[in-house]
Amino acid sequence: METGTLISLALYFLVMLGIGVYAYFKSTSDLGDYMLGGRRLGPGVTALSAGASDMSGWMLMGLPGAFYVAGFSEVWLALGLLIGAYVNYRVVAPRLRMYTYVAKDSITIPDYFENRFQDKTRILRLVSAVVIIIFFTLYTASGVYAGGTLFENAFGMDYHKGLILTAAVVVAYTLLGGFLAVSMTDFVQGCIMFVALIMVPLVAFGALGGIEPVTTEVRELNPAMLNPFYGITFLGTISLLAWGLGYFGQPHIIVRFMAIKSVRDFKAARRIGMTWMTVAIIGAMLTGLVGAAYMSLHADDVNVGAYVAEGTLENSETIFIVMSQLLFHPFIGGFLLAAILAAIMSTISSQLLVTSSALTQDFYKSFLNKNASDKVQVLVGRISVLLVAIVAIAIVWVPQGTILDQVGNAWAGFGSAFGPLIVLSLYWKRMTMQGALAGMLTGAFTVLFWIYVPILADGETLSSVVYEMVPGVLLSTLAIIIVSRLTQIPNKSIKAGFVEMQDELQTEMDKPND
Repeated sequence: METGTLISLALYFLVMLGIGVYAYFKSTSDLGDYMLGGRRLGPGVTALSAGASDMSGWMLMGLPGAFYVAGFSEVWLALGLLIGAYVNYRVVAPRLRMYTYVAKDSITIPDYFENRFQDKTRILRLVSAVVIIIFFTLYTASGVYAGGTLFENAFGMDYHKGLILTAAVVVAYTLLGGFLAVSMTDFVQGCIMFVALIMVPLVAFGALGGIEPVTTEVRELNPAMLNPFYGITFLGTISLLAWGLGYFGQPHIIVRFMAIKSVRDFKAARRIGMTWMTVAIIGAMLTGLVGAAYMSLHADDVNVGAYVAEGTLENSETIFIVMSQLLFHPFIGGFLLAAILAAIMSTISSQLLVTSSALTQDFYKSFLNKNASDKVQVLVGRISVLLVAIVAIAIVWVPQGTILDQVGNAWAGFGSAFGPLIVLSLYWKRMTMQGALAGMLTGAFTVLFWIYVPILADGETLSSVVYEMVPGVLLSTLAIIIVSRLTQIPNKSIKAGFVEMQDELQTEMDKPND
């Protein structure tokens, strides 16, 4: 590896660890600080932290790889994500921030469910914590897998050593600094990803002579690559658009909404977040398309021999890596590789922290040691971060599937189990604890059934027909409504809490800007 590349990566690692140390001394003695940053994030950090924790390795590897292979038929996925993220900011963010505060200052999603429905049985807390632990461990595994793949393809490192190195750095700063470290590193990582996804396609277009030569070469490769409707069915389009439904139930994203300093900051956060996301997604799509043209013209170039076999890119999800190393000075190339690490690590750290909070607050504190001090809980949280990382490494020790596929499964699990539940809990007073439980279980089990049970004639699963998010969200919503209508009306105190949230939200919005 070039010296310049090594220097860039070393600087990146040092910055991430430095932020972790800073956050450790800044605020980690209190559980609320460690898990939610004391609810004092600004709009910029909130927006970029949410974006970076959302757009994991699939943004710089999975999405460019999909466009490299299939072209604009994948644009529906990007469109669905943009719509979903925007609606999430408008519909979920302000109410969730206010309601989690009103509901006994809930600091985790299971905490919120229990307080929102005054569930004295604690079954909502237990089931939602189990869902978080299962799907986030799988989600974290996909991020670690992306890191191992990066180190193997870009640096020639053994895949398993890459897994361990990726996890080790993320665990270090997450374990030290908690939510504050994760949010601050996400902000820096979001900035790096933003710059990288502008630089690579722009420089590639310049190297190939502009837009016209690129589109001409892509058409010669496959005219269908520029047609968003080619080779895609109605159910296929719905499946890709349905990715946007997942935003309403992603704990590692919506927890940022719970931590923002003021509801009034959401307007600025939304503008920053949506601008960042739009530019980043367009950059990722263009990287895949211009990468296809570039590889077609330069497949025999000796400089890409490590990535190419018989004129073909061996792994389409490495196209960003290839372009960053071919078109830039090693020092800049190292910065661009750091962008991939930023995408991977920002999501892993967020997932580790949310899973840790579920194990600490929703298992250890709730069922094993009800009198645990904040200091003890923070210690348990740090141990949990380490344990989840170890399990994630074990899951992907033998690599299989693509990054996008692995992310898609966990994304659907959370979107179906939590999405309808969170939205309806913020808007529907008539919703009951039994309805919430029914919706959560229905969504989770539908997704698992759709992914893993081979019931079609050729041994395929139903996910080969339509993305599991579609039936998962639909059936979860129906379960919540039907069961809520059939069970006891919420008591007056629950309705009073709902009204209090509405009043406080309006009061906060009516305040003059500082």
